[in-house]
Amino acid sequence: MSISWTGVMPAVTTKFTDKDELDLDMFSVNIEAQLEAGVSGIILGGTLGEASTLTYDEKKVLMKETVKLVKGKVPVIINIAEQTTKGAIHAAHVAEECGATGLMMLPPMRYKANDHETVTYFKETAHSTKLPIMIYNNPIDYGIMVTLDMLEELMECDNIQAVKESTRDISNITRIKTRFGNRLNVLTGVDTLGLESTLMGADGWVAGLVCAFPAETCAVFELAKAGRITEALEIYRWFLPLLELDISPQLVQNIKMAEVATGIGTEYVRAPRLPLIGVERERVAAVIKLGMATRPTLPNYKGIN
Repeated sequence: MSISWTGVMPAVTTKFTDKDELDLDMFSVNIEAQLEAGVSGIILGGTLGEASTLTYDEKKVLMKETVKLVKGKVPVIINIAEQTTKGAIHAAHVAEECGATGLMMLPPMRYKANDHETVTYFKETAHSTKLPIMIYNNPIDYGIMVTLDMLEELMECDNIQAVKESTRDISNITRIKTRFGNRLNVLTGVDTLGLESTLMGADGWVAGLVCAFPAETCAVFELAKAGRITEALEIYRWFLPLLELDISPQLVQNIKMAEVATGIGTEYVRAPRLPLIGVERERVAAVIKLGMATRPTLPNYKGIN
């Protein structure tokens, strides 16, 4: 199996009903909007997907439903965020069984593994599956830095093919590309560095606000890649206040509020998360309201690269 690991890949939210059950109807609406906008893959079970609150059965349902919805048009990538190597290997096998195309892998959860332990965790999981893998490097949120030397060790695994770069150090894109060339694709994982990372050579963008604004996200990326920087920048300047909703502990609630505004989601979250209230809700609502009122008309961005 192979994945190009390029373009915009939404880390989609999980849709719930008011009875705290999976809302597959609204989930389907959102996935269709992503496909129509031109995304290059669908990523399930990340932080935005509230994966830590989902049961194994729910994860299976979401995987199978997504595979059915995309009909092979784009890869379906499952996030693995497990506490044990055994759990990660099991999750990879389940992903294969459910028809997933690839994996996104975080370092071990809860226990702060050292470099050797982290590399071994990734290697043993990679050796257990044929699925292509993207390593998720986010030391700010998850406490473990995947260094270039660690990535060098991981290159013995042919199916480790990409890294989601979320260190917030934009220079790391250049470091990775300089050291590994085309052997390792780089996708930015920080919405507020989406355009900057693309201009620095990132191959793709694992995005959050794309869940509510798929066309705008794809337009910024595709225009930038095509060298139409002025057009990309104009959209991006409008977009930035909304993109900043992604860099918050309440990013799930924020983005789900935005999904309601654009008609492709609901605000239901799973406890202990709760919908925003009070001053913070008013602040986020104001950002979304302004964004909707000034939403730009997009140029034709599809197929321009």
